[in-house]
Amino acid sequence: MDSLVLGIDIGGSHITAAMTKPEQKLIVQGSWSRKRVNAHGTTREIIHSWCASINEVFQLYPVKEKKIGIALPGPFDYANGIALIKGLDKYDALYGQNVKQLLADELQIPVKNIRMMNDAAAFLRGEVVSGAGHGYQDVIGITLGTGTGTARHHNGTTEDANLGPSPFMDSIADEYFSTRWFVKRYSQLTGKTVNDVKELISLSKGDDSVKTLFGEFTDHLTIFLKQFIETDQPEVIILGGNIAQASDFFLADLETKLAIQSIHVPIIKAQLGEEAAIWGAASLFTNLSSSRVVL
Repeated sequence: MDSLVLGIDIGGSHITAAMTKPEQKLIVQGSWSRKRVNAHGTTREIIHSWCASINEVFQLYPVKEKKIGIALPGPFDYANGIALIKGLDKYDALYGQNVKQLLADELQIPVKNIRMMNDAAAFLRGEVVSGAGHGYQDVIGITLGTGTGTARHHNGTTEDANLGPSPFMDSIADEYFSTRWFVKRYSQLTGKTVNDVKELISLSKGDDSVKTLFGEFTDHLTIFLKQFIETDQPEVIILGGNIAQASDFFLADLETKLAIQSIHVPIIKAQLGEEAAIWGAASLFTNLSSSRVVL
């Protein structure tokens, strides 16, 4: 049996692929393929661009049997491969279509050799398999970036918690724990415009409003995590996403505010970066541990 599995992470504007050796927990050096994708393209354009990246890796690393694990955003019927994304400014052309079958036809491989899972669950699965969550049985994960990804891992099962769309304050969680909240709130406080959290950090030494902004963000995140923690009772929380790179500005404060609520669960930054989703997706074909994945 081939020991190589192609792991893929698909986002709203990109596809990242890498060949993995799951039993050895290795990503094959030089096998990375990163390409931009037009998420507003036609079905044919989207599928063709994904397959171009996939074939690029397989041409470099031929295998007897091609196996592909894919992490991608929802809503999606992952088990059957049916896209349910609609009205989210990405991949509308795929709505209602059997993406597994479309990929299998263009790649000329069996449908059974393509497996899919939610990207937030893939992130957490990867960190549990080979990163910050290794050795823990009860874990929750949250990714903070363009949106809010949440996932849980209990007794060997990894699944999407899907709390981003859940009601929170006067809107939904996604609107409070994403880059757009920082951009919008900074504009409200100062009348100035920034592009992202990285730019905010660059302004922090001379702008007290940045400290105010992170204080508000931490207040909100404390409320959100308190409920998540009380529901799932995790041993540890894995924090990922682009905003996690600014953790020096909020993580200690977050732990203090949770402690005031008598919550003392450690919060650990994700270790694998973009490798996490690659590992999570590739692990759909392996028995690296007793863990399994809910698709």
